Amino acid sequence: MLGTSRFPRPRSRRRIAGGLALSASLIAGTAVQAGAAPAVAAATPHRVLFDNSKAETAGNADWIISTSQPDPLGQNPSPSAEKDWTGALSSWGVALQKTGDYALKTLPSGGTITYGTSSATDLKNFDTFVMPEPNVLLSAAEKTAVMQFVQNGGGLFLISDHTGSDRNNDGADAVKVINDLMSNNSVDSTDPFGFSVDALNIATDNPRAVSDSADPVLNGSFGKVTGSIIRNGTTVTLKPSDNPAAKGLVYRTGSSGNTGAFFATSTFGSGRVAFWGDSSPIDDGTGQSGNTLYDGWNDPAGTDAALALNATEWLSGAAGGGDGGNPTPCTAAQLFANPGFESGSSGWTATSGIINTSSGEPARTGAYKAWLGGKGSAHTDTLAQTVTIPAGCAASLAFQLHIDTAETSSTAYDTLKVQVVNGSGTVLGTLATYSNVNAASGYAPRTLDLGAYAGQTVTLKFTATEGSKLQTSFVVDDTALTVG
Repeated sequence: MLGTSRFPRPRSRRRIAGGLALSASLIAGTAVQAGAAPAVAAATPHRVLFDNSKAETAGNADWIISTSQPDPLGQNPSPSAEKDWTGALSSWGVALQKTGDYALKTLPSGGTITYGTSSATDLKNFDTFVMPEPNVLLSAAEKTAVMQFVQNGGGLFLISDHTGSDRNNDGADAVKVINDLMSNNSVDSTDPFGFSVDALNIATDNPRAVSDSADPVLNGSFGKVTGSIIRNGTTVTLKPSDNPAAKGLVYRTGSSGNTGAFFATSTFGSGRVAFWGDSSPIDDGTGQSGNTLYDGWNDPAGTDAALALNATEWLSGAAGGGDGGNPTPCTAAQLFANPGFESGSSGWTATSGIINTSSGEPARTGAYKAWLGGKGSAHTDTLAQTVTIPAGCAASLAFQLHIDTAETSSTAYDTLKVQVVNGSGTVLGTLATYSNVNAASGYAPRTLDLGAYAGQTVTLKFTATEGSKLQTSFVVDDTALTVG
């Protein structure tokens, strides 16, 4: 969508009780069929937080589900039509609310994105976080919060707009904000989602969906997705070599493969990510007074309502790895061989000599530990073990980590990455990155979620990389890969 000089423009698979899919006719637009049976509420509603802390209503935009924030129910506790809530995203919000399967909130203007605090709008309290065309760069702490939220099982819905759509004239448009989140954060800045947003302004197009009858976003309970609309928007370039989970679902006319993806999905850690290249499709044409809006939600050139709602449904299942039901029974177990290194290198593939009993960096327990780094010169050490994580299991990697360094700068010169790798050596995900900046006395416990890899045989790999001078030691002990 156009920024400060915008045209008037086009702006879950979750099942209800009894296994009946919610009819798409209940939610496709503002006209809810009279006499339609109400959806039965889920025992535990899926919690969705819509962001309004990054100038989502600046200029001619109105990307909110309701003027009542944080709780839209304050405007109308039982909305039956999208005008019962005020905002250009009210159709989206009301459609979810009417299923009885979702609990919705808004992070109000002036709020801060957090993860792990006592705030009622902290991301820890939600399954999905929707960022509808953010127009303010996230702070370093906010980027850490978002990335940790996804890494630990949350769903992130990123909605961009065309390059130059800087509605509040602060120098940042949605393209810049989203790319900055992915490329400049403390959790993983190495293309964590496997795509980057293109600096484009595509005036008009009607992108079509790929043929994939098994994809839950294209074939969710809110209806089948056949395509979408662009009315001044952009696309992403996919980079599957960085994250093989990156997948294009809807493509700009004439595009396919790794270029021109208008709607894309991916995973990171245990969480899920969806990207949409324009805010036109989520605009329902109504909102606060003074905004010129266009009804892209019901534009017949696309199936935008189904796409938004199916994607929300898929993202909201991120923490549980699906839509519940009857999970496969899982036997609790610890899967690592020789988890404390007391049998030397048995069970592990490691750089020669790093599993040792040296007193220079003592073990936390027993005699052995894995000492990566500590050379003070350009050097790489690795430590790895391959495991099969049973399907249907929750899984976590735990270990004790001591970091000692001669570096005095606050710059991360030396790093330890904890990654999941497949049998071909392709990195499936980076679970965490530590550096000389994290140095501290003693060992510290670390726990990382591996639930996204249930049902797979994967390699857990520690890679320590040192710069050309001043040593940093990464000492690992007392590991465990626990399922249950």
